[in-house]
Order: sequence, then structure tokens, then C-alpha cells
Amino acid sequence: MILIGVSQQALAADSAQPYIAQDQVTVETASPWQIRVRALGVKTNDSGYVGGIAGSDLSYSDTITPEFDISYFFTENIAAELILATTSARVDGTGAIGALGNVGKVWVLPPTLTLQYHITQFGAFRPYVGAGLNYTVFYNQSIGSADALHVKNTLGAALQVGFDYMLDQHWGVNFDVKKLFLKPDFTVKVAGTDLKGKAKLDPWLIGAGLTYHF
Repeated sequence: MILIGVSQQALAADSAQPYIAQDQVTVETASPWQIRVRALGVKTNDSGYVGGIAGSDLSYSDTITPEFDISYFFTENIAAELILATTSARVDGTGAIGALGNVGKVWVLPPTLTLQYHITQFGAFRPYVGAGLNYTVFYNQSIGSADALHVKNTLGAALQVGFDYMLDQHWGVNFDVKKLFLKPDFTVKVAGTDLKGKAKLDPWLIGAGLTYHF
């Protein structure tokens, strides 16, 4: 009787094993994709010159514009981010060319790709740093006091620091600061004279908004 009871218990244990294996919980793999929407303040460095005119200087209008970016996480800590935004900037002559006033206006499209390192040891607070490249396209250029104005597209470096504060698995808030190093060449015609120069924009991009991790 004892042997029969032990055998029945062993058979019951064996038959239960496949059932337990089928009941195991599957762990969901986190998506590598993330997007952000920010309000972006663009603060330029008011500097530049027109070649051949001593004491010439330039200033540019600061703007606020929406920004959209897409991130892909290669690992929990390493990500690439593509930043997309566009805004306009007014160009004014200062210094020796202050009498020109508003020289013209250009629209700026500065797509920027950065490689980021995210620090994940602080729970919901996730700071990051990044560095990358920016290629700025100047389009829809219009003139003011100048007879003609053309700012050339340019390539520059970018630095970035910011943080996400995750409210749950998907949603969070974001604060981000980027520094772009942009010094495009330009040509301008004033009173029938063709001139060349350099606009030292080097803008700060300061943004805040929402994060969504898929």
C-alpha cells in the first residue's frame, strides 16, 4: 500500500510539470523607439562680419518654435537621436554697418543627429549627455535693406545635455539643452556692391516637452 501511494504521488508530480511550464509568465521586451515633442527656444550668438568693412557686425533675432525628435536605443544606455525643427531668423547689421538695419530674413532647418549616453541608476530620473553633427539648411531667404542675400548651408558640431523624468512605463517629461556650432558663409549685395561675410550664429537650443517611449 505504501509503495502504491508513493508511486501515485510521483506520477501526479510528473504530470503537473508540463502544466506549470505552460503557465510561466512571458516578459515583454521593451521597444527601442522613443519620440519627444518640445517647445524650443533658439538663442543665437550675435556675432559676424562683412568682409572688407572694418568694425562690421551682425545680430540675429531669437525665436521659439516646436521641435520633434526620434530616438533609437541600441542598449539601455546608448541611443541615437534625430532632432527636427525649423524657424526663421532676422539678420540685422550692427557696428559699422548699423545704418543698414534689417539686412534680410532667412528660414533655418537644422536637422541634428546625436549619439547619447543615458544614466539609468536614478529610477524615473534619467539624465543623458550627447554629441553629434548638424547640417543646417537656409531656405526661403528674403531681403530687407540689402539688394540680395544668400546664406550658405553649413555643417557643424552639436553638444547636448538633458533629462527625462518618466511618469510611467511610456510617458515622461523632458528638459534639454543643445549647443550648435554654426558659422555659415554668406554673400550680400548692398548698393550694387557684392560682399562676402560670415555669420557666427552658434545658437543655444533650450527645450522642454513630453517624452513617449513605445
